Amino acid sequence: MSAFNQKKIGILGGGQLGKMLLQKAMDFDLNVYVLDPDTTAPCKYITPNFVKGDFKDFDDVYHFGKKMDLLTIEIENVNIDALKKLQQEGKEIYPSPEIIELIQDKGLQKIFYQKNGIPTADFFLVENKQQIEKYLDYLPFFQKIRRGGYDGKGVRKITNKQHLDNAFDSPSVLERMVDVDKEISVIVARNASGEMACFPAVESVFNPQAHLVDYLVCPASISQKTIEQAEQIAKRIAEQLQLVGVLAVEYFFTKDGKLLVNEMAPRVHNSGHHTIEACVTSQFEQHWRAILNFPLGDTSLIRPAVMVNLLGSEGFEGNAFYVGIENILKYSGVYPHLYGKKQVKAFRKMGHITITDKTLMAALKKAKKIKEMIQVTAL
Repeated sequence: MSAFNQKKIGILGGGQLGKMLLQKAMDFDLNVYVLDPDTTAPCKYITPNFVKGDFKDFDDVYHFGKKMDLLTIEIENVNIDALKKLQQEGKEIYPSPEIIELIQDKGLQKIFYQKNGIPTADFFLVENKQQIEKYLDYLPFFQKIRRGGYDGKGVRKITNKQHLDNAFDSPSVLERMVDVDKEISVIVARNASGEMACFPAVESVFNPQAHLVDYLVCPASISQKTIEQAEQIAKRIAEQLQLVGVLAVEYFFTKDGKLLVNEMAPRVHNSGHHTIEACVTSQFEQHWRAILNFPLGDTSLIRPAVMVNLLGSEGFEGNAFYVGIENILKYSGVYPHLYGKKQVKAFRKMGHITITDKTLMAALKKAKKIKEMIQVTAL
């Protein structure tokens, strides 16, 4: 007899990913608690087990974790020392503190790829702006700060010596520019028994102003051979890490047909939101299955899908107001997910909309209309 629903499970982070994990946790009758410093965080409104506390603070994480049987994350920027101590004291933590520690540092990620024969763009590690001058012969490259960057923040494009004036003066990765044809992602799940399953590859299209994913499409328009290669690499990484949970692996697909790992995230991910409606099992259900060591779910695609990120409109800041929701609901196969963030600002992720149809072309055509019809502004 399984006592999984008697376990006290803690999530570090109360944002939209936590909210969607909670929504699926209800179906399994899981006893879930959430730690977040923001009392207006999306999770606050759907669970009585919301704990105000800083997931970056040792004491807050440790005292929260002491009361739990199992801990997981919806954000990587958490206190590793507290998690390591809790792990030593016998708490189950998925993903492990060691994996989160690796992910927190882009330099360590790159070294991991290099050591394990995972294809990635050429790179150099520097400690400060001055050291960049040693690598001017290798221009152009992107400078990525090793810690704290997210959603395009913490990245600088350096194509000539003059750009050094705007470079970050902090420990960074200098990543050689590659000729990118597409950016694709694969989410792989692994449970403690070692069972693994991949979701169908998706293709991401970026907003050039915000450097955020504007929308993604599934299935990705790449060959079956490339899909199999991407899944094989993702599984190799999950196995090497001894991952328990889900892992999003983001790739550059170059114009000469190579797959290069860009970065990875050991949690549910923006590139898997469409799985709620488009796949037999969603990434959120799969994460619970993995960390509870249940059999993994069927990841088959039911229908082609487009997932549109709902970003705050430029020039607006204040109480969030959604324009056009009632208009998009006239269409079949349109599924809005509003995250419950009370305040909007330019390019903030406020929600997403999944659009499904019989063919990807039909879904894309419908998604184009939907994008023009909805906007997040301020009251």
